[in-house]
Amino acid sequence: MSYEEEVLEFRRQKDEFFKNHPESPLTPEQKKDFKGLKYFPVNEKYRFIVKIKENKRKPIVHIATNTGIVQEYIKFGKIQFEIDGMPCQLTVFKDPENDYYFIPFMDLTSGEETYGSGRYIDIHPTGNPGEFILDFNFAYNPYCAYNDNWVCPITPRENRLPCRIEAGEKKFREGEH
Repeated sequence: MSYEEEVLEFRRQKDEFFKNHPESPLTPEQKKDFKGLKYFPVNEKYRFIVKIKENKRKPIVHIATNTGIVQEYIKFGKIQFEIDGMPCQLTVFKDPENDYYFIPFMDLTSGEETYGSGRYIDIHPTGNPGEFILDFNFAYNPYCAYNDNWVCPITPRENRLPCRIEAGEKKFREGEH
């Protein structure tokens, strides 16, 4: 399977989950008319192999959510990469209870083509020590983008990128910010 086919298959499976699974973030009313999520075209320039520059202390931080609840994450470290020659940096957060690495981010598409409060991207080890795959083609909206009943961490200011990430998921509803 080619890289593009892999991404498209992932998206097909996600649409199937959203349409039919009982744990889908969509309401029953939304599922009736659901035809699939909207995405930017697959573009391999938004796929990177990165190393995390780990924080020495790895402090516990409190991130506000859309509902006012605060969630705890470990401020694990930073990753660096370039988009069209522009240096970019994102803070990587880690769930305190498992090896889930989490990056909420905003970019210059936020509020226009993509969800206004930002999107999320997960990173995964490559199998080589210290290396991770950062692939914005898999960037996704938080569940609160579909349904206000979900609790979602708000993107911290430090993860607001000064460039466009034209990859991954687009806005779910027209007119949303």
